Amino acid sequence: MKILLLGEYSNVHNTLAKGLRELGHQVTVASDGDGWKDYPRDIDLKRDPSGRLSFLWRLAKALPGMRGYDIVQLINPMFLELKAERILPIYRYLRRHNRKMVMGSFGMDYYWVSVNTWQRPLRYSDFNFGDQPRTDIEAERYRKEWTGTPKQKLSETIAHDCDGIPACLYEYWATYNQVSQLRHKMRFIPLPIIMPSIYHTSFYGGPLKLFVGISRDRSAYKGTDIMLRAAQALKEKYPDRLELRIANGVPFDEYQRMMDGSDAILDQLYSYTPSMNSLLAMSKGIIDIGGGEPENYSILGEEELRPIINVQPDEQSVYNQLEQLILNPERISELKRQSVEYIRRHHDYIKVARQYEQFYSGL
Repeated sequence: MKILLLGEYSNVHNTLAKGLRELGHQVTVASDGDGWKDYPRDIDLKRDPSGRLSFLWRLAKALPGMRGYDIVQLINPMFLELKAERILPIYRYLRRHNRKMVMGSFGMDYYWVSVNTWQRPLRYSDFNFGDQPRTDIEAERYRKEWTGTPKQKLSETIAHDCDGIPACLYEYWATYNQVSQLRHKMRFIPLPIIMPSIYHTSFYGGPLKLFVGISRDRSAYKGTDIMLRAAQALKEKYPDRLELRIANGVPFDEYQRMMDGSDAILDQLYSYTPSMNSLLAMSKGIIDIGGGEPENYSILGEEELRPIINVQPDEQSVYNQLEQLILNPERISELKRQSVEYIRRHHDYIKVARQYEQFYSGL
């Protein structure tokens, strides 16, 4: 198949492209590199400082090369750095000139915001705690951006018009399954990870090396601020038993270098499942302290491995779970081993690419 992967989040499309190419498909990645993270791509759609007109000119030159594909997969309804009302005619152009259109449920969109604000199928999410909507500044900002706006219209239009909607996390799958008109388009497919040639599953003592990656402008929204406070409190309590490594808004390559050699990572306080960053860490033998709810294992069909240290969305839970790991270092090597095996079983990029191949063929 000839496949265009348009847009990028956390290296998902670049990694998937490598797997699909291994299976013999012709794949092009067009994206802005996910902003400052600067992930690799074949067609650069990064909006440069010279302004909107320069970007529109480069986009106009690129669009004829985005015709004639068997599959065009969008990372999100907002797959370009443009206003929603400018993206809709570009979507319609792509729809006219390609065979099948796929929209990933990989992050922020109208349904993720609205379903979790009002229907609340999840115990907690980016937009609710139990029966109560979240009221922090970032949650409110996203509600205003995605409800009653051109972004809502764009999200609804593409979701109802496209041929399929793959969801990369349990939460996204569960959310879209609340929308009866879209349920038949849904498929859960795990995130793809390339297994590293070197990983570490043994712990030889010394301080627990804990990695925390902070995203620009999204620390409170993702709960990193709360997780970091818990870690800093434990660092004061156990100064010789905990080593903190903090990466703040750095490019992907530097982020990986800073992560290497860590024993554990704090990531995604409000998630049921590990993110791309957590999964990448786990592939290196780094323990994920974050989202590991029973639903995560269930949707994967995993009945044996339990490598993730699951936390509830509050500081005390993070503090307690991390303290238990510090005080029981004999657990560390087994959790590291399980982390690597978990990625190999469920997230290997070739295995994931085969699932996409089957999904595309069935559209």
